[in-house]
Amino acid sequence: MTVRTAPLRRADLARCAELERVLFAGEDPWSEAAFASELDWGHFYLGAYVDDLLIGYAGLAVAGPPEDVEASVHTLGVDPAWQRRGIGRLLLRELLAEADAVAATVYLEVRTDNDAAIALYTAHGFTRVGLRKRYYQPSGADAYTMVRPALVKEPK
Repeated sequence: MTVRTAPLRRADLARCAELERVLFAGEDPWSEAAFASELDWGHFYLGAYVDDLLIGYAGLAVAGPPEDVEASVHTLGVDPAWQRRGIGRLLLRELLAEADAVAATVYLEVRTDNDAAIALYTAHGFTRVGLRKRYYQPSGADAYTMVRPALVKEPK
């Protein structure tokens, strides 16, 4: 099995929405139009592929002036049939490399009961800095806000 990452293709947005409905059942999963809007805004989105099958996706927004840039992980999802194989880790590392290229502090929200995701983020330098009560709707599940400080590039 060879997993490759590449910029998310518009042709994959229906598959993203399909995976959202599976991964975030009971919440308000993103639609194909929501993913299209993210791409239209110019945010950084990646797909993870086996052959031409999209098995995961992740997105990052970067904003602010160069001296005070920050990034936000908007989404990260992996097809349940492909979880626990390092694909989420691969996608996260690529998002973080994009943020690191501009020395951005990175923020994200994660359900307080998603132990696997919290462990992944913690292993990549994120710490909890806040609690958002009833953040996820319609379930009313809480979310932690997590942050990873900007990595400062060493001068050459």
